[in-house]
Amino acid sequence: MAEKRDYYDILGVQKNASVDDIKSAYRRLALKYHPDRNPADRKGAEEKFKELSEAYAVLSDQQKRAQYDQFGHAGIDSRYTTEDIYRGADFSSIFEDLGMGGLDLGDIFEHFGLFGGGARSGGRRRGSDLQYDLEITFEEAAFGTTKSFVVPRHEICQACKGEGAAPGSSKTRCPQCGGSGQVSSSRGFVFFSRACDKCHGEGTIIAKPCPKCRGTGRVVVERKISVKIPAGIESGMRLRVSGEGEAGLRGGQRGDLYVLVYVKPHEIFERHNDDILCEVPISMVEASLGTEVEVPTLEGKVRMSVPPGTQSGKIFRLKGKGIVNLHDRLRGDEHVRIIVETPANLNNAQRRILEDFARASGEETFPKAASFIKKIKGFFK
Repeated sequence: MAEKRDYYDILGVQKNASVDDIKSAYRRLALKYHPDRNPADRKGAEEKFKELSEAYAVLSDQQKRAQYDQFGHAGIDSRYTTEDIYRGADFSSIFEDLGMGGLDLGDIFEHFGLFGGGARSGGRRRGSDLQYDLEITFEEAAFGTTKSFVVPRHEICQACKGEGAAPGSSKTRCPQCGGSGQVSSSRGFVFFSRACDKCHGEGTIIAKPCPKCRGTGRVVVERKISVKIPAGIESGMRLRVSGEGEAGLRGGQRGDLYVLVYVKPHEIFERHNDDILCEVPISMVEASLGTEVEVPTLEGKVRMSVPPGTQSGKIFRLKGKGIVNLHDRLRGDEHVRIIVETPANLNNAQRRILEDFARASGEETFPKAASFIKKIKGFFK
């Protein structure tokens, strides 16, 4: 693919050029390279005209121009679609003095193929892309799975083989455009073409439409699709299934299917990149004396030792018990956060035991509390 030329060089203006300078340069060059004024090299003029128009659409827009000045073509290509680049650009006023005032963007550039329409609409056309929202479980995202679902989409009508005409009949040449699919007109001394409004650029008329597809050449069919979900996929990621979108028109290739994945929240685990986190509650006594707890993992339960004196919020790591990374296939870890539960709803006997324990406790029993009290005393001196 040829490298794109600098937009300022295309229009022959300096980088500090004003909007009026940019408009003036584009008006002059657009007139010079208008395809209808260059019949000997129409294809070359058309490419030049589109190049000029794209440069003008970007540089005449303050936001797009700032993006281009900072990041170059990468800033435009990554942020804007073709339609976005041209959207908002004032082309109609450019051509007012050429006798083409009042035309919108589609009228002016329709037959130059900027948006894939116009006089070329009678050719093959790629089918539209589709999107399907798929919800999967936390475990399915972690280990991968295969999911099947039904997608309604346009298929080629088998009754008319996509032609749109009823079996036994055929299309006829459009009398308005003579089968070319386009009609010519002029504004001032500039000539341009547009899609024929009688045959919509097809060049043919269907006198007797196919009763099954009503002349469209396509019918809606529900298709069962199976998609492999890779291990490690995250919520919000999109999978592309090539060739499973809408059927194309007039032999055009199929569009693609994009599967947007949503992962259901888990009752126990939270995901943080490739690591997972779970909280395990233990009693005050277990935290004080130490214990062994049963910890859930994605592959079952494991036993984990909790040393004496463990504080609430302490995190332990179970290496390799997390989620597989989509790219390097390395597995993350599981982090276990200990939550020390304070006793509630004490009976009289339990209360007396705790009161005796409190009286017998000293600074060595609760070093953090003792340190905090000393800090407060020093603060208020």
